[in-house]
Amino acid sequence: MNVDTAADAAGQKRENTMPTSTIHDAKPVQNAAPSPMKSPQAAKTDPAPKPVKEPKGAKKAKAVKKTAATKKPADKGERSNKKQEVMALMKRPKGVTLEEIMKRTGWQAHTVRGFVSILGSKGGVKIESSKNASGGRTYRSAK
Repeated sequence: MNVDTAADAAGQKRENTMPTSTIHDAKPVQNAAPSPMKSPQAAKTDPAPKPVKEPKGAKKAKAVKKTAATKKPADKGERSNKKQEVMALMKRPKGVTLEEIMKRTGWQAHTVRGFVSILGSKGGVKIESSKNASGGRTYRSAK
């Protein structure tokens, strides 16, 4: 029989072998995370929130003086209209190849194909598309 159980059986007071401590004896734990719930007393002792600083206005960029090297050369002719230029090329009896349109406009192949598609569907222009012997695509405006 265990000593503790013998004392309990005899009705005697059992001696506690574990040290007891109270809340007042506890030492605070260092680097412990704060409790998410605050007591009413803690709410009273919290300092007032700091005022939010107003954002400073954005600084304006300084004007840059244009020198002869940074100025764009003036256009000697009128601006080109790529849509009209491509349509004029398509009106030729042999039409125009995809590569010719790319060279004239500076567009990539997918841009030319998209432009031709839109021109045919929304532009009201009937466009014939065919492949030549070398495998290149040729576009021609139908009459």
